[in-house]
Amino acid sequence: MLLVNRNQNLMPALFNELFDMSNWNIRADEQRYMPKMNVMESDKEYELELCVPGLGKEDLSLTVNSENNLVIEMLHKEEQEEKSEKNYLRREFKSMQFKQMLSLPENVKKEQISAKVENGILRVTLPKFTEEEKQALAQRIEIA
Repeated sequence: MLLVNRNQNLMPALFNELFDMSNWNIRADEQRYMPKMNVMESDKEYELELCVPGLGKEDLSLTVNSENNLVIEMLHKEEQEEKSEKNYLRREFKSMQFKQMLSLPENVKKEQISAKVENGILRVTLPKFTEEEKQALAQRIEIA
């Protein structure tokens, strides 16, 4: 009789190697919390939609940094009760954190960017400058 060592974890090991997040700049546990994003453009504005189910405006932060990047941050901490009558056999809820930086195009009115959260969707509106507004911003320099 020949003893054969069977690896019961063969398929999960193959999938772990195929989808190894260490080659990306994102840890595998962080990948789980990266919201999916839609980016749309019209004549008047850009619009971003991020899927953030279960999060409210207190969990999200949007800023424009000095390098003209839109910074979208999410921080959600699960509040745990000190005393619990339940004996958990498995507990996977934990805090979630996400941060993404998007370069803003030059034609965005940074002071008029708006955002709202509704039904698990974060909508960010980025209004564009019109051609007339761009020309009005141009400055003529007189030569002395």
